[in-house]
Parts: sequence; structure tokens; C-alpha cells
Amino acid sequence: MTMFIRLLGRRLAALPIMLLGVTVMVFIVLSVVPADRATAVLGENASEEAKEAWREERGLNASLVVQFLRYLGGVIRLDFGVTNPPEESVATKIASAFPVTLQLTFLGIVLAVVLALTLGITAALYRDRWPDQAIRIFSIAAIATPSFWLAILLIQWFALPEGSIFPTGGLAWAEQYGFVGWLYSMALPALALGIPVSASLIRVVRTSMVEELDRDYVRTAIGNGVPYRTVVARNVLRNALVTPVTVLGLRVGYLLGGAVVIEKIFSLNGMGDLIVVGLTTSDTNLVQGAVLTIAVAFVLVNIVVDLLYLAINPRIRTV
Repeated sequence: MTMFIRLLGRRLAALPIMLLGVTVMVFIVLSVVPADRATAVLGENASEEAKEAWREERGLNASLVVQFLRYLGGVIRLDFGVTNPPEESVATKIASAFPVTLQLTFLGIVLAVVLALTLGITAALYRDRWPDQAIRIFSIAAIATPSFWLAILLIQWFALPEGSIFPTGGLAWAEQYGFVGWLYSMALPALALGIPVSASLIRVVRTSMVEELDRDYVRTAIGNGVPYRTVVARNVLRNALVTPVTVLGLRVGYLLGGAVVIEKIFSLNGMGDLIVVGLTTSDTNLVQGAVLTIAVAFVLVNIVVDLLYLAINPRIRTV
């Protein structure tokens, strides 16, 4: 417990620095984008005087340092500004869209973890036999399959044919049928998002399991009469999970980014919709708020992953 609290304290102490770095990066990247928000709002035919007055009114003529300090002050208050006309609070729109992205990402993670553990462990236990070979073929094919292309295939196979049980997109079924409708609405997007991630995790789980199964303590335990299944469940699996958890923490960024694309394909009004709308309308405030929210979520998830290291293997002492 002491080690857990110490690790948590270190991560929380470093969190403000990481969040500041993320905020600076997002602000700088979007500040150099050659899009003119005044032109996007007022139109191409607006006079330069009108555009200049619009920029002056919103402080866009100030130096980047001044603009950043103003933006940082708003971020601290969870105020990301307003969208292009009709002006709405960016924070309000994020609060409405982010739960959809979280739900999709969570289901994608659950699906990826279940597939990776099931198939990775099976491949390791049946090493070099036909189940291992079949799972290898599946993982290679899944890794080579882009999530957006898989999403289109899933719609064609399971949503478009007459009598299909899955909707082509949206959350209308969730509003009509509650949790069951929500699950059906999220099933295909979660599959499209989770299968490519599970493929890379399968290979990591298999490799970690094979390395642990070849260690001396496994042979010693079996030689002392401990059942093979008990050794695998109590010792091998726990030790082998450290590396897959590390990889999963890194893949969460892919899941969040992939969710942005999958949401557009399945007409889910999540963060992907906000980012696309913001980019197409040169709405810097909207894009900055959405990207910053996703980046912060990624940082927080990796802190949770660091804590999972300790829960899985208390021998870990490094941060």
C-alpha cells in the first residue's frame, strides 16, 4: 500500500506539468494552421476592415504569448471559449460529445482485452500447433486491416442486409430500447475499433506467456506436483500480463484517435464530430478544446496503467 501511495503521489505531482505541456503543444500546433477564423465567420466577401475589427474584438491580434495566457486561464476554469456563430459554449458541446467517445473507447478496450487474453493464452498453450497457427493468421490479417475499412465491411455485412439486427449508425436504438439498444448500436463500432488493437495485443500476450512458460520456476513447480493449470493461472498469467498492460496503455491513444474516425462512419455524435466540424469551419476554439480533452484523457489513462503495473507485479520499483 505504501508503494502504491508513493507511485500515485509521484504521478499526481507530475500531472500539472504534463497537462501544461499538452496545452502548450495543442495551442502551438493549432496556432500555426493557416486558417483564418475571421474569414470563416464573416465570409469571403467581408471587407478587411470588418475582419480586422472581428479579430480585434476577440483578441486575436495580440501576440501568441498573450493569447496563450488568456487561453490557459480559460482552460484552468474549464472555459474553452465559444464556437463560431451561432456562438455556443465549447465546454458544453464537449460535455455532450465526450461521453459518447468514452463509451465507444471503453467497449473497444473491453473487446480488445477479451480477444487478446483468450486467443493469446490459447496460442501460447498450444504453441506451434494448429490453434497457434490459426490465431497467428488471424492476428496478422487483423493488424493489416484499417479500422475504417473494417467498419465499412461490418456495415455491409451486418447492418445493410434486410432483416439485420444492427443499425447502420446513430444512437436512436439506445433512446428507444435502453441499454439493449445502446449495446446493439455500439456493437459494430466497438468491433471495428477493438479488433485491430486486439491483434497486436494477441502477439504480445502470446510472446509473454511463452517466455514465462519456459522459465525454470514453472518446471520446478510442476516437478513438485503442482497442477499445470494452477501454475499457469496463479503464476505464469500474472507475470506475463505486465508487458501487455504496458502495450495496452500505449494503444489507448490509438483507440481514442480511432474512435474519432469510427464515430463519423457510424454517425455517432462524439468528439470526432466536433473535430471534423471544427476543422471544416475553421473553428479553432472547438478543435483546441476537443483535441486537448482527448490528450488529457490519454495522459490520465496512462497514469492508471502505471498504477496497474504495481497491482499486477508488486516487485516493480521504478516509476
